[in-house]
Amino acid sequence: MAKDVLKKVPVREQDPKVRATNFDEVCLGYNQEEAMEEAARCIKCKKNAQCMTGCPVSINIPAFIGEVEKGNFKEAAEIIAQSSALPAVCGRVCPQESQCEGKCIRGKKGEPISIGKLERFVADWSRENGFVPAAPEKTNGKKVAVIGAGPAGLTCAGDLAKLGYEVTIFEALHEPGGVLTYGIPEFRLPKQTVVKTEIENVRKLGVKIETNVIIGKSVTIDELMDQEGFQAVFIGSGAGLPKFMGIPGENANGVFSANEFLTRNNLMKAFRDDYDTPISRGKKVVVVGGGNVAMDAARTALRLGAETHIVYRRSEAELPARVEEVHHAKEEGIIFDLLTNPVEILTDENGWVKGVVVRKMELGEPDASGRRRPVEVPGSDFEIEADTVIMSLGTSPNPLISSTTEGLETNKWKCITADDKGQTSREGVFAGGDAVTGAATVILAMEAGKTGAKSIHEYLSNK
Repeated sequence: MAKDVLKKVPVREQDPKVRATNFDEVCLGYNQEEAMEEAARCIKCKKNAQCMTGCPVSINIPAFIGEVEKGNFKEAAEIIAQSSALPAVCGRVCPQESQCEGKCIRGKKGEPISIGKLERFVADWSRENGFVPAAPEKTNGKKVAVIGAGPAGLTCAGDLAKLGYEVTIFEALHEPGGVLTYGIPEFRLPKQTVVKTEIENVRKLGVKIETNVIIGKSVTIDELMDQEGFQAVFIGSGAGLPKFMGIPGENANGVFSANEFLTRNNLMKAFRDDYDTPISRGKKVVVVGGGNVAMDAARTALRLGAETHIVYRRSEAELPARVEEVHHAKEEGIIFDLLTNPVEILTDENGWVKGVVVRKMELGEPDASGRRRPVEVPGSDFEIEADTVIMSLGTSPNPLISSTTEGLETNKWKCITADDKGQTSREGVFAGGDAVTGAATVILAMEAGKTGAKSIHEYLSNK
């Protein structure tokens, strides 16, 4: 394959009309021939590979792609494993278009390399062929506790285990994975084949995972350090407390947070007929918000049989969701009501949602985020008929850990305060991911987990 091909090798996907009726994975990925053909497009930058500057976990991208081109998939997997514990996850849900692929030199003339799809291919090949990253031969006897089995916690634990630490993850829910398990739908991220396999690979590094342990209730951080013998703690507990608008009717029956709606479906399998988990299968659903979580909620509601609207107060150019997710949502039939904002939720005589009053918006001057501020258009209210409303307005950390850990400082949003190395106001206690930043992406949480592991290693090495 010539190296000057400007177009990506197309990726196979389920037909939109078919996939809108099932929860099977939308993207089917590359086969071996397609992966090698796409890898051959890479110019293998020898110095200053810009794609690597866009990767939060610093995968040696040119090196692994070079091995894929030659058909050396095991060698490619070993290269990725040096930097990432969750390659099959990242290959599916990372915003590559704004990170590694956004920096790709090939993209300056033509389309960038499909780095994410190649990472996914290598990870899937590893799973199908039994490749597991090597565990350390012995431990150093030092114990570290990690709070939360989401992407930040799993990454931190995996990196520390590779360095020889005895790591235990404490997870509040009955299944590990955090947002990978309860938040991202099956059609984007299969749980059994992808998430559980990568969690199991972290366990094979020697990491212990204890579920149903609520830090701050089952046990405190002080007890872990003073009584259980843990010499350092990493808090990667995420941000699971949903935000609401505070508009009239928001307490009506049929109003959900996206967190609850997605948790019922993903963690508790409400979409499956062989599970008894209750879920509101609305016929007309309004999802408020424009991020990836809003897309996930809307596309889930659609698959449960609803006519689904996304209501977002800015234009399409400002949608925070990945371009790929917006594209898939449109293909599947999601209706986008842009430059529109809810002002009231209407209810029937029994207190159930019957509609949403929305107001048209127009874009004014940029606000602090750099995006143009939405401004109300007077006299533009209209009603969208609905029996279910899903609020997807972001989340904040649960204050349980900070309120039960003396001396652990938080900011005005109840996020744990930590420096750029993850060090909190408590000695030996580090934090990262959504618990520090508020809701962000999986890959940024993983970056924080790597930073935390490095800082804990330095701390315990010097102690």
